[in-house]
Amino acid sequence: MRTKRNYGFNDYFELFLYALAVICSIYFLIRGDMQRTLQPILIILVLTVIKALIKKSRIPISTGLRFSVLAFIFVTMFFANEFKGYSFIPYLDKIEHLSSGVILFYIGSLILELINKNETNKLNIKTIILFSLFFAIAMAGVWEIYEFTTDRLFGLRSQNNSLVDTMGDIICGSIGALFTSIYAYKNLKVNFKVSSEVIGDSDNL
Repeated sequence: MRTKRNYGFNDYFELFLYALAVICSIYFLIRGDMQRTLQPILIILVLTVIKALIKKSRIPISTGLRFSVLAFIFVTMFFANEFKGYSFIPYLDKIEHLSSGVILFYIGSLILELINKNETNKLNIKTIILFSLFFAIAMAGVWEIYEFTTDRLFGLRSQNNSLVDTMGDIICGSIGALFTSIYAYKNLKVNFKVSSEVIGDSDNL
């Protein structure tokens, strides 16, 4: 017999993002703004792919990490691009990339745990920290590739056609990950446990 699922805040937050994307897409389609019509479709695709990958791989994503990812999608893809937040909040883009470095560091920790399964505690703490740090830095670059691709395909201006902006974003993401790695090393070097001390309780999808 199938057990009834209890929906939490993150589930409702995710549904809100889906609903907001549909509303925005329809609204801007009526207004004839094709760029802002396509952006919500990309958001729906990103949300769907992330959820599908997590379900298929059975990754034990934490409640805090899931919320951070959903909040990051809302700020970067909705508030910043769809609602033109960049035009009235100075350095919003750099703030986003600093915070993304933090999220990506913890995702790297989770991936390392999944790769090593029950042998995570046997790893040297420096190995865990360095893997998570380099993963975050690499993903900061991958995100810029995504922005470059969508800019070229859909006529968006995520990178403002500027190499300085692109490199600044990567540097900010790297700085966010670096400070997180220092914090993690100093505070979690004794009995470092990725799943319980870094990632937190899992959030069922």
